[in-house]
Amino acid sequence: MAKTRKPKIASDIDIAQSIKTKPIIEIAAKCGIKREELELYGDDKAKIKLELLDRLKSKKQGKYIDVTAITPTPLGEGKTVTTIGLSLGLGAIGKKVITCIRQPSLGPVFGIKGGAAGGGYSQVIPMEDFNLHLTGDVHAVTMAHNLCSAFLDNHLQKGNKLNIDLNNILWRRVMDISDRSLRNIVVGLGGKDDGVARQTGFDISVASEVMAILALTTSLKDLRARLGRIVVAFTKDGKPVTTEDLGVAGSMTVLMKDAIKPTLLQTTEHTAAFVHAGPFANIAHGNNSIIADQMALRLADYVVTESGFAADMGMEKFMNIKCRYSKLVPNCVVMVCTVRALKMHSGKYNIVPGRPIPDELLRENLPALAEGISNLEKQIENARLFGVPVVVAINKFSDDTEKEIEFIRQKSMEFGAEAACLSEVHAKGGQGGKELAAAVVAACEKKSNFKFLYPLEAPIKEKIRTIATKIYGARDVSFTSAAEEKIRLYTQLGWDKLPICMAKTHLSLSHDPSLKGRPRDFILPVRDIRASIGAGFLYPLCGDMRTMPGLPSVPAGVKIDIDKNGKIIGLF
Repeated sequence: MAKTRKPKIASDIDIAQSIKTKPIIEIAAKCGIKREELELYGDDKAKIKLELLDRLKSKKQGKYIDVTAITPTPLGEGKTVTTIGLSLGLGAIGKKVITCIRQPSLGPVFGIKGGAAGGGYSQVIPMEDFNLHLTGDVHAVTMAHNLCSAFLDNHLQKGNKLNIDLNNILWRRVMDISDRSLRNIVVGLGGKDDGVARQTGFDISVASEVMAILALTTSLKDLRARLGRIVVAFTKDGKPVTTEDLGVAGSMTVLMKDAIKPTLLQTTEHTAAFVHAGPFANIAHGNNSIIADQMALRLADYVVTESGFAADMGMEKFMNIKCRYSKLVPNCVVMVCTVRALKMHSGKYNIVPGRPIPDELLRENLPALAEGISNLEKQIENARLFGVPVVVAINKFSDDTEKEIEFIRQKSMEFGAEAACLSEVHAKGGQGGKELAAAVVAACEKKSNFKFLYPLEAPIKEKIRTIATKIYGARDVSFTSAAEEKIRLYTQLGWDKLPICMAKTHLSLSHDPSLKGRPRDFILPVRDIRASIGAGFLYPLCGDMRTMPGLPSVPAGVKIDIDKNGKIIGLF
């Protein structure tokens, strides 16, 4: 008998382009945003002026929902599509809702994955604009960062009055394209007029501290102060050198004056989406901006946002860093998982990005699921450590069986979730998210017992050890001599009262990406600790962090093109 062919599913970009956008003024008005509070970028996107916050400062805030996930696998768990689909589901059951998400980096868009606006019938549109330049915020970050780099090298070339130690310069350059050839470079080659020769390199723009600052700032005044506190180097006698010392902080703020305003877009079902900031979720905190969330919470009854990577990464930083600076209290965590990803966490399958999924992974396998579900157990536990109710979203694929789905439902409840719901938002949009939306509404009515994991007054080592043992499940932490030296220096400088932003692999609860499921009895190694004083956190390095990605053998950009009518094609 011939095998039945599965129907061809339209691509994300085809679905997005088939939906006609409504005028952004209409979307804004439905939210309660006045025309004079908008700066239009064409008919379907706009910047929102900060004056909106002043007008609504006394208004009661809506419910605050963070979407996170189990530990990522190469298969993808569907966190962004769930974030948008949950918003659509809330809209479908009659709730006033706004989605708040990060702006994607051009590096991954053209490199490893194409579009990042959600998927299927749960997307932000126009998805081409969302994925590409949008309103230029990432470019503003790039320019502000590199202006500082130019001032720094100019200062060195003009006599180095600040006595900067050439071997202790922290500030590199950035660009928003994945280009591994620029990770390590030498600048200043040539004659005397071409600058001082020194080794440096490039990071991707979203790894810039300027981007982290944009995500954590609360006003233009605060932005100026944070940019002025950035430490770019140390002097030969060990004193920090800031952008204020270089005289560049004011100019950097000028370049960021429009980027501080969130961008308003819409979803495939014409609910509002605030798109703002896009920091890394390893060396930074991996969440959209505080300003966007503050605006949305005063305009909507429910605000759905998303944290980068898994609950041990973006969600932990959402709670301990973002909520600490914003003073916002989350009402619910949504934990996204898939049947196939949980099977992978059994350690029985080897998945290579870009290659077909093995048939054995797509067949029903309850024993493998039972072994891998320990990862979901730990991530639910992590969310509950903060006193926030958890709802599990099972992102459905066509190969999932009823027995597998029911097994996840039962186990989720045993692990302490308020509910475990099937999510079919990719295929059905808001209608496929109504069950999940209803469960989230019920969870948000629970009394909040929100608490931070550690006090800021705790010593640096204690804060690191608390995250490692309670969130990752480590037995203990080891510190290299370099990390010990940084702890002494930062304590002496008064930086020990800052929150901790752990930098480790996102592919495991541990520091070792090969350890799947729920690793136990491991020692977390901290090899160095760096400081983002402008953003306001310390970031311990637990392994090698790539801050400038490289392109794969076949970049996603080879499929992206434009037709004779100016229509973008091939973008996921």
